[in-house]
Amino acid sequence: MVSAQALLDGSTLDDSTLIGHSTREPELFAVLFDRHADEIFRYAARRLGPELAEDVTAEVFLVAFRGRARYDRSRADARPWLYGMATRVVSQHRRAERRRTQAMARVPADRPALFDERSADRVTAQQLHPRLAKALTRLNASERDLLLLVAWADLTYEEVALALGIPVGTVRSRLHRLRVKARRALGDIDPFSEESQHG
Repeated sequence: MVSAQALLDGSTLDDSTLIGHSTREPELFAVLFDRHADEIFRYAARRLGPELAEDVTAEVFLVAFRGRARYDRSRADARPWLYGMATRVVSQHRRAERRRTQAMARVPADRPALFDERSADRVTAQQLHPRLAKALTRLNASERDLLLLVAWADLTYEEVALALGIPVGTVRSRLHRLRVKARRALGDIDPFSEESQHG
């Protein structure tokens, strides 16, 4: 049984419990927003730019609020559910995403003026960025969604499967093919390995 104080505070509840109680006390849903909105905003901003990210984030949480009674309460973490909605909302802005990705592919890599120990990682990431953006333009929408949920949202394969509503085996096989494609396009560099995420 959840204590009255925990309900009032909300911050001590897992996402599932919070969503369940928000069906009777809607104001509790604000805690879920506070907990995850920044992360959803960052994901949307990387895909569409900051101009549209605010609208995407607002729409995701509006859809989540309206659909909270249907949330699968066996899932303590609502992030895959929210990222699934974010992916669907982003898909309504495919043209904007395509323009942003194409623009990033044309931006020349900056070179830092001073060289220090961290510069090597920064230079690699900056030089890789336009090539990665170009590689992303060659993927279809569902491939891009899958890859970016792993690379940018940092979801596990199981969480990506939940977000996209596909079996985890499908996530694994598609992601393997996509990584091979990306490595080939980037000269045998895996842009989604931990080493290439610096910068």
